[in-house]
Amino acid sequence: MPYLSKGSTVSELPQASSDRQAPAAPSVTVLAGPTAVGKGTVSTFVRDHYPQVWLSVSATTRKPRPGEVEGVHYFFVTDEEFDRMVGAGEMLEWAVVHNSYRYGTPRAKVMKAVGDGRKVLLEIDLQGARQVRESMPEAQFVFLAPPTWEDLVARLTGRGTETPEEQRVRLETAKIELAAESEFDHTVINDRVEAAAAALVELMGLDPTPNAS
Repeated sequence: MPYLSKGSTVSELPQASSDRQAPAAPSVTVLAGPTAVGKGTVSTFVRDHYPQVWLSVSATTRKPRPGEVEGVHYFFVTDEEFDRMVGAGEMLEWAVVHNSYRYGTPRAKVMKAVGDGRKVLLEIDLQGARQVRESMPEAQFVFLAPPTWEDLVARLTGRGTETPEEQRVRLETAKIELAAESEFDHTVINDRVEAAAAALVELMGLDPTPNAS
């Protein structure tokens, strides 16, 4: 599995002894990483192939991209509605991303899923992850990293969803985000979506074998 614990290589990961159980994984796992690393793609694969994982849906003030579905990929809200949600304390975390649109995690649905005993996955940005660590220090934090910087650049420029100026801003942001990797409990390398998703799910304490769909 392509994941690393802090300061460990894959071969050095601690193994559970035969006479005692490994500690249970936290209920909430936060997945973050640099722009264009594939957080959404990995999270979508988890949602589609691991029904035992409850994937949080973020609210955002940006417009939908082609193929995005309201309530599945995001809750698309106006600036006024986002302001209301923040003011009412309805956001677990929120942030302005790339100096433009706002994203946030609605609190109530996450708390209900935790209360129902579900394994919860939050796919958010670095700012949001830091906020969640303050309010939920018991959560597990996983950093999704690209195989190389060149891979990240190729993914961003190949998407065709940003202007050259937006790409420049996002790449500058990505450098800052990559430098924060040491803040996380584990790193998963996104060299293949299926393998990255399986590694993430295993860190959540679940069977990494995907359901056919």
